Amino acid sequence: MELDRRLLLAHCTAHALSMVAGLLVVVPMALNGSAFKGRCALFSTGYWRTESRAELTGQPGEVSHLVVQQWGPPAACQFATFVGIFTVLYGAAQGWRCLFYLHGRHDDTLFSSFLTVLLSVCVLFLSGGASVILSLGLVSWCDTVTDDSTRPYSCAESQSVPLYLDVDTSSFYAELSLAQASLWCVTALWLAQSILAFLRLYHSHSQHISGPCRPREKELLLGHSPSDSGSPSPSPATPTLLV
Repeated sequence: MELDRRLLLAHCTAHALSMVAGLLVVVPMALNGSAFKGRCALFSTGYWRTESRAELTGQPGEVSHLVVQQWGPPAACQFATFVGIFTVLYGAAQGWRCLFYLHGRHDDTLFSSFLTVLLSVCVLFLSGGASVILSLGLVSWCDTVTDDSTRPYSCAESQSVPLYLDVDTSSFYAELSLAQASLWCVTALWLAQSILAFLRLYHSHSQHISGPCRPREKELLLGHSPSDSGSPSPSPATPTLLV
């Protein structure tokens, strides 16, 4: 298999994997947004307060519950969702193009390959930024839920602890941790796509430069040039007899 077809096949595989990883970002973030009634748990601040159980559950005794002072900015969750949606749509479009090129046995033009490299690098930085924001936001929310690790349970275990909030917190850690891991996978796949796009651009550029030189190299190997084949051969001189 030629080098360009191997690079194209690897790029197709990267697009297919990025679609799967993008869906694993979008679906958990959508489920978490629905469970939190459109609020964003990332970077939320709050504190624990002990009150009478009768005010919360109608039973005697005291109970500790979480009080959210301020929910996180919606843009923190929307940014990760946007990167996931864009990755799915872009992976679907580019995957179809790759299959078309594999069937037609040709590749992008130099300008199109350059645009692919530029777009891949830009989205690589966007996905990396979204991954960092999601990771830091989840750590901040876990610190709030566990009261800076002073509660007798971890962030994952706090899903089964009643927080007495007006949102569903029964699966927030599973959803956000899955979205976090998938988003880092998306970042790694965008890095792979950037490298593959650059290799395809370099290979296409090399073929574009060496293409016009191949006929001349073949003619030099055969021992003649185009100018020699186009000009008529000189006729032999006729001897003159002097009397």
